[in-house]
Amino acid sequence: MGSAALRSGEAAPVGSAVEERVRALVAEHLGVDRETLARDVSLTDDLAADSLDLLELGVVLEASFGIVVPLRTIDQVRTYGDLVALVRALLDHRRPADGIAPEFLWARVIPAAAREGDLRRAGPFTPYARELILEDALRAGRGARLELTLPAATDDATLATVHEWFGRLVERGIELSIRRLVG
Repeated sequence: MGSAALRSGEAAPVGSAVEERVRALVAEHLGVDRETLARDVSLTDDLAADSLDLLELGVVLEASFGIVVPLRTIDQVRTYGDLVALVRALLDHRRPADGIAPEFLWARVIPAAAREGDLRRAGPFTPYARELILEDALRAGRGARLELTLPAATDDATLATVHEWFGRLVERGIELSIRRLVG
């Protein structure tokens, strides 16, 4: 899927919401002016981005758009136009990991020793975010509590899937609370 999007070289029309968001993220992440981001600008040659910069940019795009950017695909990106085309292709073919997932999630990890000093995360619920939340809870250790809040419109099937994803924490002695946002 990713390589087909890159071969086509199709970039989003200038001024589209996706292109503008990608432009802002790339400019901020690479420290360049937005105006320098023409379709044919090479990320590595013209903007001096290295492989680590591209990897970090992939993570930023995942968090911002709620997509999964495979490492092998981000390694194939050469130009800014390729990057916009990749994001658009991933958005067009976006399938939540493991079938269904909420679009947004609020998470709070409360350590066992202190009911204060908790860790909170909120944002698009990507596979990367899911792993971060699992790691946070496991790091908090036995007796900790993980509270997850999903959007009010979350259906029962999605709620059950989230329970399944985080249920293994209970076996590790971590209390789990999953609820829908009231509203």
